[in-house]
Amino acid sequence: MKYIKGIAFILIGIVWLSLILATAAIAGSTINSTSGNNTAIEGGYTGGATTYQSGSSSNTTSTTNSTSNIRSAPPTASAPGMNTSNNCAMSLSGGVQTFSIGVSGGKSYIDQNCELIVLSRTLQSFGMKVAAISLLCQDERVFQAMFMAKTYCPVEGKISQEAYDLIVTKYNYEMPTYEKYVELEKQKKPKIKVDQLKSTRIH
Repeated sequence: MKYIKGIAFILIGIVWLSLILATAAIAGSTINSTSGNNTAIEGGYTGGATTYQSGSSSNTTSTTNSTSNIRSAPPTASAPGMNTSNNCAMSLSGGVQTFSIGVSGGKSYIDQNCELIVLSRTLQSFGMKVAAISLLCQDERVFQAMFMAKTYCPVEGKISQEAYDLIVTKYNYEMPTYEKYVELEKQKKPKIKVDQLKSTRIH
């Protein structure tokens, strides 16, 4: 038993000594500091000295270019208001605008058929029925419809068969108009010479 204890102490001492030697062999690091130079030795690695030379310089150049193109909205060319009290009139207006100039305008148009009907109704309201129908008969479509229906348009104050006779004999089946009536009336009257007028005034 005493021998076993002695051997155990010897083994413990050998292990302890080997640990001390192993720790000494694997030194963490040795740092020698000299003014401006640092050397570190780790596991057989030697780091070189790091030296910064004097006179080093650093230059930085920066260039920035910016371009902008701003366009403002053009002014507005307002179309003029076209008001009319005539129910048969139609008004139109418009405008065009550019960046430099604007143009606007308007105009009114009269519906001839609408105006014809309104005038005819006005004459009828005054009791002028023949004149109201005569006004409508100035439209070729109305004249042809009345002729085909044998309800002939009034001609020179004549109606019915008398109007038909005038259309056939005097106007040769053409639609009677005021211009045509004046032309035919002028042909019926003899022309008076200027000398005859002077003599008539003297007497």
